Amino acid sequence: MASLAGRDLISIADLSRAELVGVLDLADRLKAGEPSGEPLAGMSLAMIFQRPSNRTRVSMEVAIRRLGGNPIPLFNAEIQIGERESTADISRILDRYVDGIVARLISHRDLVALAEAARGPVVNAMTDAEHPCQILADCLTVRELLGRLEGARVCYVGDGNNVCVSWIYAAALLGIDLRIVGPPGYEPPRHVLDAAMALGGGRATITPTHTPADGLADAEIIYTDVWTSMGQEAEQQRRRADFAHLQVNDALLSLAAPGARVMHCLPAHRGEEITDSVLDGPQSVVFDQAENRMWAQEALLALIFARGSAGGASPPSGVSRP
Repeated sequence: MASLAGRDLISIADLSRAELVGVLDLADRLKAGEPSGEPLAGMSLAMIFQRPSNRTRVSMEVAIRRLGGNPIPLFNAEIQIGERESTADISRILDRYVDGIVARLISHRDLVALAEAARGPVVNAMTDAEHPCQILADCLTVRELLGRLEGARVCYVGDGNNVCVSWIYAAALLGIDLRIVGPPGYEPPRHVLDAAMALGGGRATITPTHTPADGLADAEIIYTDVWTSMGQEAEQQRRRADFAHLQVNDALLSLAAPGARVMHCLPAHRGEEITDSVLDGPQSVVFDQAENRMWAQEALLALIFARGSAGGASPPSGVSRP
């Protein structure tokens, strides 16, 4: 696969199919106990959190430490992007101290500005437009469950939000049969669907629908997310009403293939988008999925900061089944 050394990861679409699969292959090997080679030894990474974080902060910080690096968390009260100083100035200053930046920001435009001004690699740990590290972990989980990604039947139930957008790009690259079920007015952006079709060269099937039975028919994976994301609190009551018929409960689960697995990127609003009986039930893999955030991110950072024979992580030896 092509090297990711020194590269940014702003969008899943920044990766080729071989690169995406290569990240998953290395994550598999790291999870199985392969030594990382500590490619981040002697390096420090700034971790900017403009939004609250649990899984992202802990999984990313542990991954950085496992790679031999020093994570430096920076929170909104300390950094105040665009308030105390410009995004570009923050990026240029951090460049003088650290070897790379991991950023969980409100605005995707701020992340792009951060990356444009930085000399070191910048990794998107979530913005309002995309959540690529989450989807790397999700693809790792699906492949563990099904033994494949190409042709996997995944039904995303919910808002066409940042998580959905990253899923669309991953599906296009990997040939996933992705169905997106949501109410009218909450579809993923048209330009994202168009870009994904071009990105995948027609390999994937991506089907938005308003009808649960159509999206869930024969689905092997049911995926959901919160109905109201951070920053949308004023819309909460309207969204609860609009999405109520799409709650992932036992009745909705029965529309999918027998034994279909249930995924959720967390945190879950129990009793809203998903019920306790499903989230805690035998078909749920949400906590395996959460664990895989660490392995996928460790692999991604190992490849971005790879130093080859100088002691960094070796690139994946080959590309396994997609």
